[in-house]
Amino acid sequence: MRRRRLLFSLLLIAAAGLGTAAAEPPGAAGGGATPAATPLDQVVPAPASVRGGGRAFTLGEGTRIRVPGGSGEAKRIAGYLAGLLRPATGYDLPVTTKGGPDGIVLRLGGRGTGQLGAEGYRLTSGSRAVTISAARPAGLFHGVQTLRQLLPAGVERRSAQRGPWRIAGGAIADSPRYDYRGAMLDVSRHFFTVEQVKRYIDQLAAYKINKLHLHLSDDQGWRIAIDSWPRLATYGGSTQVGGGPGGHYTKDDYREIVRYAADRYLTVVPEIDMPGHTNAALASYAELNCNGQAPPLYTGTNVGFSSLCVPKAVTYDFIDDVIREIAALTPGPYLHIGGDEAHSTSHEDYVAFMDKAQPVVAKYGKTVIGWHQLTGAHPAKGAVAQYWGYDKTGAQEQAQVVDAARNGTRLVLSPADRAYLDMKYDKNTPLGLSWAGYVDAKRSYDWDPGGYLKGAPEASILGVEAPMWTETLSTSAHLEYMAFPRLPGIAELGWSPASTHDWEAYKYRLAAQAPRWEALGINYYRSPEVPWPHRG
Repeated sequence: MRRRRLLFSLLLIAAAGLGTAAAEPPGAAGGGATPAATPLDQVVPAPASVRGGGRAFTLGEGTRIRVPGGSGEAKRIAGYLAGLLRPATGYDLPVTTKGGPDGIVLRLGGRGTGQLGAEGYRLTSGSRAVTISAARPAGLFHGVQTLRQLLPAGVERRSAQRGPWRIAGGAIADSPRYDYRGAMLDVSRHFFTVEQVKRYIDQLAAYKINKLHLHLSDDQGWRIAIDSWPRLATYGGSTQVGGGPGGHYTKDDYREIVRYAADRYLTVVPEIDMPGHTNAALASYAELNCNGQAPPLYTGTNVGFSSLCVPKAVTYDFIDDVIREIAALTPGPYLHIGGDEAHSTSHEDYVAFMDKAQPVVAKYGKTVIGWHQLTGAHPAKGAVAQYWGYDKTGAQEQAQVVDAARNGTRLVLSPADRAYLDMKYDKNTPLGLSWAGYVDAKRSYDWDPGGYLKGAPEASILGVEAPMWTETLSTSAHLEYMAFPRLPGIAELGWSPASTHDWEAYKYRLAAQAPRWEALGINYYRSPEVPWPHRG
């Protein structure tokens, strides 16, 4: 069976023109032959259902993007699509609310779309039209991401390319396996600007990620303005790992990130890590320390040495103010309170702290998320624990998480030796860390969230998340090198049915993404495990 699957995958790749210089995007250096239309089953993440066949649709000068009914959200998504396609094609692609039998049609509602849920969509392609239908705008947006991948990679370039721009005939019906499909960006170890965060959001959205977890505070930096405690940002945010200038987001900056993410159907999940990982806060306000003395700012990479003063009343005034202000800025349902590596907090103090901190999150209308150490305390009703354990995690710690899941705590899975995007690929990787081992593309993809934590009810798995810690990462190129090619695999684990997960087939679909990344200017790692197309 494995040989049959491999042969089938090779035939598909040959049909798509991959594995040779002919796989270059239209108009790229070395590009010669026009690439064939991408088969519908070569999309990442893999769609739930694909039926190929029929004549291809050709995007041309007269193509219109039609929004029957004129829904405001559908029109906005149509405008987004037009903005993506116009630079490379050179076509006007007017958006119209007039119906018609041709063009690209984005439709909210329609027969059977309710069965696809809030994020599902149906895409049908024929000689005259490509139609994307969905019950909700998020599904329409995800369908647009699929349509992008069905066009030649050159469509991603921001300058005119040669066509033709064909989309294979057939139909896709698609919806996600898990509701929570996240990526975390640590902006505390190294600060990333609003524009850098937006660039990462666009990359996440292309693979149907729907949560952006922002790690906003740590020992090395506090990254969001809090009016009631202004020195957190102005002083606590003034440095970063290695002693650089750091930085912080004003409230308007943060609102802009939230807005930009929401326009791409990502929910921002803010994290304020506590009671550990708090040196930037402790350095900013002496009264948060048990001894009343502020430590110096910290620019190293050690963990576990800092702690808020659990017995002090001012600690909970501080927490209330911070959570209140961040909750008011964040329309999404979740607020993350960290809780990991609190090595300088006794177990008794840790439990007491979490018993007081979790209700504050609920007080301001949010659902609490914590790293899985939260399960060693008393997880609040409805709490979510983010599991970052790995092969070397002790049985007792794992059992604690499983017991919590059996008692109603939901889980987001981020195993460090599978999903941590900052782990080195191999011993020669110039960036990243290796405390959880080396994690190449196959290892990051080749696991099943549904059966990963033995004994945890499958219904307790809310989803998956790919964290990116930034002790060694300080530029967008660094982030991309560590995220690609692993991020699309984590996205597929979260979106696609378990039955589609097959590394031997997936690696060819993954390889086909490379010309697209090159067209987008994404700095990716050419893993030797992946049969990348030749560069011309």
